[in-house]
Amino acid sequence: MNVIGRPWLATYPENVPAEINPTMYSSLLEPIDAAVGRFAERIAFVCGDETLTFAHFAERSKALARFLMQECALDVGNRVAVMLPNNLAFPVTLTGVLRAGGVQVNINPLYTARELRHQLVDSGSTILIVDASVIPVVEAAIEGTEVVKVIFVGNADIADFQKKHTLACISFDEAIEIGKSANELPERLLSRTDLALLQYTGGTTGVSKGAELTHGNLTSNLLQTLAFLRTTVRDQEETIVTAIPLYHIFALTVNLLTFLVVGGKNVLVTNPRDTAQLDAAFRNNHVTVFTGVNTLFNGLLSIPSLKSLDLSTIKLALGGGSAVQRVVSDKWYSRTGRHIVEGYGLSETSPVLTMNLPTGLQFSGAVGIPVPSTEVSIRDSNGMQVKNGEVGEIYVRGPQVMRGYWRRLAETADVMTPDGFFRTGDGGFLDDRGYLTIADRIKDMVIVSGFNVYPNEVEAVISQIPDVFESAVVGIPDEVTGEAVKAFVVSRSANVTEEKVIEVCRANLAAYKVPKHIEFILEIPKSTVGKLLRRELRNRG
Repeated sequence: MNVIGRPWLATYPENVPAEINPTMYSSLLEPIDAAVGRFAERIAFVCGDETLTFAHFAERSKALARFLMQECALDVGNRVAVMLPNNLAFPVTLTGVLRAGGVQVNINPLYTARELRHQLVDSGSTILIVDASVIPVVEAAIEGTEVVKVIFVGNADIADFQKKHTLACISFDEAIEIGKSANELPERLLSRTDLALLQYTGGTTGVSKGAELTHGNLTSNLLQTLAFLRTTVRDQEETIVTAIPLYHIFALTVNLLTFLVVGGKNVLVTNPRDTAQLDAAFRNNHVTVFTGVNTLFNGLLSIPSLKSLDLSTIKLALGGGSAVQRVVSDKWYSRTGRHIVEGYGLSETSPVLTMNLPTGLQFSGAVGIPVPSTEVSIRDSNGMQVKNGEVGEIYVRGPQVMRGYWRRLAETADVMTPDGFFRTGDGGFLDDRGYLTIADRIKDMVIVSGFNVYPNEVEAVISQIPDVFESAVVGIPDEVTGEAVKAFVVSRSANVTEEKVIEVCRANLAAYKVPKHIEFILEIPKSTVGKLLRRELRNRG
C-alpha cells in the first residue's frame, strides 16, 4: 500500500500496521481457542447473576457441538437459525455451531412470524435455537420450513409444542448435558473459505438477503479491529458492557469476538430498555468499554440512577449503526472525559470498514479512516473515482468483504465490481487525510435507533390493506430514535385509517419498522419512469 493513493496511512500511529495477515488463522475457532487456553480461569461472560469462565464457556461450546453433530447430524455448511437475545447461551451457541461446521443464521428475536419464516425458508435452516419467550412466533412460522429440530433456551412447555408440531424438540441445557456425555469426535477441518454466518440484511428491493460471511472474513475483521483498538485495549484488563444485540454484526464482531480474544469480561444486557439491567451492569462492574448507537448513549445518560454513577472508568466508547450526534458525544465527554469513537461498516463487510482512532481527543464528525488492508474509493454514477472532498458512492475492498449474497447471484453481481470493490450504496467523501464522512444515503434505508428499516418491505405490508392504492415510506428526523418511519398513503376509501395501517404493520413487522407517522396524500410523486421520488417526500416530511 502507498500513502499517496491511500492518505489515511500517514495518519496511522507507528504501532498500527498498514496491512493485516488475512491468512493468519484458518478458522474463527483458532483465535477463540487460543484465548481460552490463555485465560481459562478468568470470567468471560456475565449476564445478571450468572457467569461463565473461559474454560466453562469452552466446555459448553464443545458439548453443544457434539450434540449437533451426533444427535442432529449437522454437517459442514448446514445452517442453524439462532433467535436469541443477549444471554449466556448466545456465545456458547455461536461457537458450538461453528465447531460442528455449521453456519449460524442470526435472527432478531423481535421479528414477527412473517419475518422469521422468510429467513428460515431462504436460509434452508434445519435447526432452530430459540429463546422460549418467542414460542408463539415460532409456532406461527415453522410449518413448511426445513426445520426438523428446535432447541429451546429458557423455560418452555416442550410437550405442548410437540403436540402441535411434528418436530423434535429439546431444551438447551439438556442438549448440553447430552453433548457432555457424548463420545469425542474429530474436530471439523475448516478453512477460511468456509461459511461462518449468514447475516441477513435488506436492500433497495426491500427483500432481506443473507450476506455470506466466511471464517476468513470474520478473522480478518477481528485482526483489523484489534489493530486500531490495541492503542487503547489491554489483555485481561477490559470489561465491556454489551447492550446492543449480539445478533447484530457490530456487537458480534466488536463486542463478542474482539474482547473474547483479549481476555476481556463481557457483561451482557438482555434488554437495554430495562433501566434496572443497565444500571446493574455499570454499577456492579468496573466497566472500561461501552459500545452503542447514538440513541443508546443518549438514553444511558438520561437514566436518573446513573447520573450519580462515576463513568470515568470507561476509557473507550465506540459508536456505530447510525450517526453519532455531536451533542451526544459532548454529553458523554462531560461524564467520562472522552468522546465517542465513531466507526462505519455494514453487514456485508463483517462489519468494520473505518474507525476514528481511539487515541483522538476530539469528536471529528467523520466516521474515521480505513482499517488495515482496507481500500475506500469514492466514485460517481459512472463508477469513476472523484476528487477528495467530492461526494460520491462509497466503494470498499478488503478481506472482510462478504463472499456474496446467499443464493442471489444477480444481487451479488449488482454490488460487486470487476476489480473486487463492494458498492455500499452509501454516499460520502474523503478528505485529504483519508477521513471518511457520510454525506447522504444513496439507498433509501431508514435507521431507527441503529436498526435498518427498508421502505419497500413496509410498503409491501401496507399494500395488503384493502383500498390502499399505493404508499411510500421514508425516514424523517426524530429526537429520540435518530430517524422515524413515516408512511405516505394514497387511499381509495375512508375505511383506511391511520389506526388500520398501524394495526396491519404491527401484525407483520418488528416494532421498530412500524411507521410512527402516517400521512394520507392524493398522489405519490414519481419520476418520468415511475420511480418514487422519496427525496421530495422526505423534504415534505
